[in-house]
Amino acid sequence: MDDASETGAAKHTIPVIERMMDVLGQIERRPNGATIRELTAQLSLPRTTVYRILNTLHEHDMVRRDDAGAYHLGRRLLALAAHVVAGVSDIDLASLAQPFLDKLSADLGEGTKLSVIDHEGILVIAVSQGRREYALTVAPGQRMPIHAGAASKLLLAHLSADELAIWLAKPLIAYTAKSITDPRKLAAELGRIKRAGWAQDRGENAPSIHAFAAPVFDRSGRMVAAVSVPFLAGAKPARMEEIRIAAIDTARAISEAMPI
Repeated sequence: MDDASETGAAKHTIPVIERMMDVLGQIERRPNGATIRELTAQLSLPRTTVYRILNTLHEHDMVRRDDAGAYHLGRRLLALAAHVVAGVSDIDLASLAQPFLDKLSADLGEGTKLSVIDHEGILVIAVSQGRREYALTVAPGQRMPIHAGAASKLLLAHLSADELAIWLAKPLIAYTAKSITDPRKLAAELGRIKRAGWAQDRGENAPSIHAFAAPVFDRSGRMVAAVSVPFLAGAKPARMEEIRIAAIDTARAISEAMPI
């Protein structure tokens, strides 16, 4: 776009929305959240302006405030993101999968997640909380490591060779001793996962957290999402098998519910 076009476009923008987007952009870049003081200093805006913007965003669930007073991106943004994902395939995956996740969590007592992969990596688009003692809390809108975790590996395993090569060329961070950081070893693991039809996490992202994941396919046979169940390490083999089978069955049920 040339300078004249940019100047013309600028005349048709709304300053308060521009400031709101600047606030959201700053929060997005801070994984631990941002306080009003930090936002005021970073954006060179009056404190009252930042406060009013945050108040408005909070009312619409676009941001949330933690106990320390820092602001984080809110759950309403997840709903918007889910519609973007839906727009690509004409399917609202989050809404379609929610009742299945709720049943899975009710049956197992564990938290459950539905994740997709986009150009930025792994995104959790739907969750259901577990009621079992020590059930792990799951949160929508989370960005997960691209290579560490059951759902992440499963989604990578179903990419085309060209798409996978792009991700494997990026640095693979070791989050724990179980993380696979060698591209060749990860590629071999992904091959095994694709053949098996499910994936397992034995503490790759956090030492105490294990998980199973199973693929959701659309009617054309393309994998579009992963159902996963995280749980605390130390579960007995029979319990682990129960979780694995339940995840596979739920993913298959969601796949069968996909519109033609």
